[in-house]
Amino acid sequence: MILVIRISGLVEVSSEIEESLFRIHLRRKYSATLLEPTHSNLALLKKIRNFVAYGNVDESTIKEIVEKRGEPLPGKKVNLSSVSEQASKKKLSDLGLKPFFRLHPPRGGIDSKVHFPIRKGVLGDNKEKINDLVRRML
Repeated sequence: MILVIRISGLVEVSSEIEESLFRIHLRRKYSATLLEPTHSNLALLKKIRNFVAYGNVDESTIKEIVEKRGEPLPGKKVNLSSVSEQASKKKLSDLGLKPFFRLHPPRGGIDSKVHFPIRKGVLGDNKEKINDLVRRML
């Protein structure tokens, strides 16, 4: 599974990028969602890479994020500990959870302002380092 976290805010975002972010339920800064690594999702991530941080997330991080930040859909009662084990195999909306997570800003700060020749701080593909970023945001 790929975890996508919106890092940049709403200011100076083109309408095409904003529509793409809204379709994957990233409507606010520091919200996160899980995506399957399909060809179309990878093309979408390539398009929005300057506004989000993403990477491959491991099972223990998925379990931790569902237990701490998972919210049930309106009118549903869900046992988060039992759902967290199935979260990596099924869609969150099928399990009775909202398809996104609201996270804190990362403790210890974020490197979104650090400029490098190739990339800007945490934006873009973080591969396995996304697990560390998520744990700081829980």
